[in-house]
Amino acid sequence: MKLHQIQAMVASAETGSIRGAARSLGISQAAVTRALRELEAAQQLPLLIRSPAGLSFTEYGKVLLAHARLVLNQLHQAQSELDQLRGQAEGRLCVGITPWVMLTFLPEAVLQFRQRMPEVRLELFESLMPVAQPLLRDGSMDFAIGPLLPSMAAQEFTCEAVLNYETTVLVRRGHPRQKARSIHDLLDQDWVLNYAPDGYDALMDYLFWRHDARIDEKRIVLAQSVTMLQSMVEHASMCTWCPTILSVVPPFHDRVVAVPLIEQFEPRQLCVITRRSSTLSRAAVCFIDCLLQVIRRHSRSAKKEDQQLFNTLTLLV
Repeated sequence: MKLHQIQAMVASAETGSIRGAARSLGISQAAVTRALRELEAAQQLPLLIRSPAGLSFTEYGKVLLAHARLVLNQLHQAQSELDQLRGQAEGRLCVGITPWVMLTFLPEAVLQFRQRMPEVRLELFESLMPVAQPLLRDGSMDFAIGPLLPSMAAQEFTCEAVLNYETTVLVRRGHPRQKARSIHDLLDQDWVLNYAPDGYDALMDYLFWRHDARIDEKRIVLAQSVTMLQSMVEHASMCTWCPTILSVVPPFHDRVVAVPLIEQFEPRQLCVITRRSSTLSRAAVCFIDCLLQVIRRHSRSAKKEDQQLFNTLTLLV
């Protein structure tokens, strides 16, 4: 496979047409068409489906496209780091941050990082892990700070544990079931949850099945953002399951309460998650160091608000 063929394939996927790919790459449509045909001929496989509606990909093409995006992202990262070392260009760092970290430690970490590497352009995703996972996989995201999901295979991702955090069932303040004592008392309520497409069974077992509780799946709404989840809890009176720390930090602390259930949920791990095949850039290593310094400083603080945080957290590094 040649680099120009991979570039033509990715550009075609991103623009949806040969014309769009040619415009994106600054070459002729004939050159894009020739590169794609050469790629199919070299692999002796049909990769693209051409129709009046535009381009789509066969199953073979989808597999190759995922790797092609990763290759181009890795090459872009390598070029960016070399340019930084030469002092010729700004770098870019893309990080996914799980919402509760965004509400606690992230602002200080970003300020510290900006002081140390002001030339790096920082891109942050408020990223629940089902959102971050495909971006990590194709190389669009350098790393993520969040929980390692059961669906994130060990052969594909690496994980460095930072801390353990407790989880709990939350409802809006004033909810009629806010003093429920068992998960069984909440099975007739509507729930809003977040989980990966292949993570449903694992979450159901964690929350319900292992406690001999069965819930009608029609009662569960899947939310792909923390803002949507918050809205459903506050304004639709739904139950949710979240890190306990959300019940003690703004803007949630005066709006939601933890339900005092007798059922116990094992602590989860907050991790630095990367693709197994990737190498962290200097900027990525610096950002992680800044975040860890901020977390350690708060863990040693005597302030009441910091002690509240670390009542639900256990530092591992």
